[in-house]
Amino acid sequence: MTHDQAMAVLATVSDPEIPVLSIVDLGIVERLACAPDLIEVWLVPTFAGCPALELIRRSVSAALQEAGAPQVQVTFLTAPVWTTDRITPRGLAALASFGIAAPGEQVAACPYCQSTQTRRESAFGPTLCRQVFYCDGCQQPFERMKLMTLAPRPR
Repeated sequence: MTHDQAMAVLATVSDPEIPVLSIVDLGIVERLACAPDLIEVWLVPTFAGCPALELIRRSVSAALQEAGAPQVQVTFLTAPVWTTDRITPRGLAALASFGIAAPGEQVAACPYCQSTQTRRESAFGPTLCRQVFYCDGCQQPFERMKLMTLAPRPR
């Protein structure tokens, strides 16, 4: 299996919490090595304590083995740290189609009606990486991906 073939397979593996978003578009695939007898995949979790890590590991292994990989090794890295700027443009579009607004520092635009007349209802959503907002335009609640960036370290 070539690198491009393996990446195409990984692009079919959905994030368990946001099924319209692939792990490639989420930006958690850090590295991939393909040898005749082994495919190695290094992933960066969105959160160190993400409860879906084992499910992601099994999904990646199963997808690659179904595509013909003889053996698969999946490793979760602690560095680099995942940030929301790793989400691809296709991933941002998938989030919006799922009703989740893109991360950002400014006002959250409603993914349903694009209104900017929104307000944060809760800093905590159904997962660690999301917040709950309310749109005054269409009167719908929606989620927004939390902005995750690398803060400069104090000296």
